[in-house]
Amino acid sequence: MTLHFERTELDGRLARAREALRHEKLDAILLFAQESLYYLTGFDTSGFVFFQCAVLTAGADPVTLLTRKPDLEQARRTSTIEDIRLWYDREGADPSIELKAILEEKKLRGARVGIELRTFGLTADKYELVRQRLEGWCELVDASHVVRGLRLVKSPAEIAYVRRAAELADQSLEAMLAASTPGAFEGDIAAAGSGPILAGGGDPPPSGPVLGSGDRALLVRSATGFRHLDPVDQLTMEFAASYRRYSACLMRTIAVGKGNDTQRAMFEVTRDALAAMTAAAKPGRPIGEIDDAHRRVYDEAGYGHARMAACGYSLGALYRPTWMDVPPMLYSGNPFPAVPGMVLFLHAILVDAPKNLAMSLGHTIVITDTGADVLSRLMPTYHVST
Repeated sequence: MTLHFERTELDGRLARAREALRHEKLDAILLFAQESLYYLTGFDTSGFVFFQCAVLTAGADPVTLLTRKPDLEQARRTSTIEDIRLWYDREGADPSIELKAILEEKKLRGARVGIELRTFGLTADKYELVRQRLEGWCELVDASHVVRGLRLVKSPAEIAYVRRAAELADQSLEAMLAASTPGAFEGDIAAAGSGPILAGGGDPPPSGPVLGSGDRALLVRSATGFRHLDPVDQLTMEFAASYRRYSACLMRTIAVGKGNDTQRAMFEVTRDALAAMTAAAKPGRPIGEIDDAHRRVYDEAGYGHARMAACGYSLGALYRPTWMDVPPMLYSGNPFPAVPGMVLFLHAILVDAPKNLAMSLGHTIVITDTGADVLSRLMPTYHVST
């Protein structure tokens, strides 16, 4: 069996999850989020794209996993789950039948049962199967926040993985900067960045990278169609390094071939915005204050038209299609308090479409007892690649 945490830590997480269920007056929860399964049991798979659900009760019953045959050994060998049930592919297959049978075994008829709805592991068609199957049989309650809330504050073992991911992210950025010469192919730059992550024992990141030059430097989402850099160009890179599924992100916009005075001014205010955001990330304070700092610096400098309406989000152990472990998002007015052990990605982004110029900076932090610990050792600079 391959577990990336001590069994005692996983058992403690399960105990806290059961306690949270009791606090919410829930008798059980249907776990569809792959992140929840990894967090609670170590179960590590991409099979969540099919119907896959684990049942956790508020009592002492063992966790029961319902999955497909290809994930049988996956669950046995990567998790603490011992009770594994299978549903089989066939025309008209409806795994909600098997799920209801499990709930019957656990005597949950008429019970208050939570379900994780805010997850890519439960598409609308699958939810409809479950909803219709259990309608009138038990009370189904949205409990997407239960395990997600536990996952927000990382243990020392988790933070050690985040720090390793951050080390790999630094190495990846250095490799991409070295490869970003005039005329270089964006695909080669992306390949250069993936090498240090994989060679360092990391995982393929759960998304991206966002990597684009020219007009594509203004994009803040990945898009297909790599191109060659012009002799004078700009390049935006936003990416995650992942280690044991824990992500650490970085973001940079650089000049290629020759610097630009207008873009350099954009860099200077973006650097100041990121520094103000980092200073505002304090334990016990609302995380919305981080975005207040972001807005203040940009707006006072006359860049309100080009900034974003939010400036970051939580990170954790994530699966495709995203490294964004939300909620929470960092937006003005968010009252959620920062807590030591939270991992956040802060990004300051300017997109000046009329001038066709971009400038972005971003780094990953851990909230500490006194403030924010920036995990990257690479200081933001206005980088001109030649």
